Amino acid sequence: MAGSLIAGVLAAVLLATASIIPATESSMVGAVLSGLALGWAMLAVLSLKFTDQPQKWAVVPASIMGLGGLLLLVFGSPMREALAWAWPPAVLSAAVWIFLQARRQLRSRIGRMMLYPVIALLALASLGSGYETVRAVVDAGASPVQGQLVDVGGHHLYLNCTGSGSPTVVLEPGAGLMSSDLALVAPHVAAATRVCVYDRAGKGWSEPAATPQDGAQVATDLHTLLQRGNVPGPYVLAGHSFGGLYALTFAARYPHDTAGLVLVDSTAPASKQESVQATRPGSETTMNRLSALVAGASRLGLGRLSDGATASQARSTIDEYIRAGSSAQQAAALTDFADKPLVVLTAGTGSATTWAASQEALASLSTNSRHRVIDGATHTSLLSDREDAATTARGILDVVSAVRTASRLIP
Repeated sequence: MAGSLIAGVLAAVLLATASIIPATESSMVGAVLSGLALGWAMLAVLSLKFTDQPQKWAVVPASIMGLGGLLLLVFGSPMREALAWAWPPAVLSAAVWIFLQARRQLRSRIGRMMLYPVIALLALASLGSGYETVRAVVDAGASPVQGQLVDVGGHHLYLNCTGSGSPTVVLEPGAGLMSSDLALVAPHVAAATRVCVYDRAGKGWSEPAATPQDGAQVATDLHTLLQRGNVPGPYVLAGHSFGGLYALTFAARYPHDTAGLVLVDSTAPASKQESVQATRPGSETTMNRLSALVAGASRLGLGRLSDGATASQARSTIDEYIRAGSSAQQAAALTDFADKPLVVLTAGTGSATTWAASQEALASLSTNSRHRVIDGATHTSLLSDREDAATTARGILDVVSAVRTASRLIP
């Protein structure tokens, strides 16, 4: 019993890390299920051949997991969507079957005690995945109360613009955040000019994207979103944390569409040394596998139980961090913002000593810039605290004013 269960776990790990298995969610989950199926099959075969207590019932979970794993490995995402409905009742039935048969055929009390936690996990997995599947359908059928969904080429992104005036401000949230996380900043800005918030691919109301979402792709999708969403430029880009990298990349790629920048405690672009380290072979593939496994686990409802994140939101957030090196390199392409207005806002609390130097370096990109350290503010409070969010909005509106009057920023 113990050997078979351990062998199944080891087989699942080995298959999930095998180079022949693609680093996709469907393939990773398929590999794990195939490995676990091998453990159950070993229990059925070995108990039949070497003991006087044959556990033929183990063929049932072996068949369910083996078939599911094989289908996922062969057919990928389309089969994953189909199995989302068949999997919960099948696994719950298997859990009940294992419990009943083990009580009847397994005389060893220790053996049964080993199985009970596994049975409990199977039952919880079936209930969690069923809940996730139903919630996903409900969410997909819902429509945002405000804003619109815009096709940017293969997937739709959510865009919501309020206020009036020029230039339009585009708010870029940090890694893992959504348009709703800008609820305290956007109204302040909308009182003076037009402001747009949006959800990157896989977050909030936006659909997941098939292409890797590094800084270059995020900037390209944002540009397409604004064009197809009929939002005229030029724009003032305001990016918080990782969002600062995306704003810098947008400004580098679309200089004529970028009138000003606000970097809110922004992540710094990569240095030359960091760029070399970020290109180490194999590291991204390993992280892609981990991302796929976490996304698969999120389909058991774990994300919703912890912080309300869906499977696609969990996957997109992990992918952002996986591609952090590439995004930081791409942001470094902006080496000169000329005399366009640039405000750098830095949290006065909770930052490393090297953070201040990187913020000063960002301010040096333009000859018309201001670097303001917000006393008492933290990295997150610049968006989440009402007073600090108002300070963030004032920094944005200072850039808006400088763009409108073609003047220097106020000290």
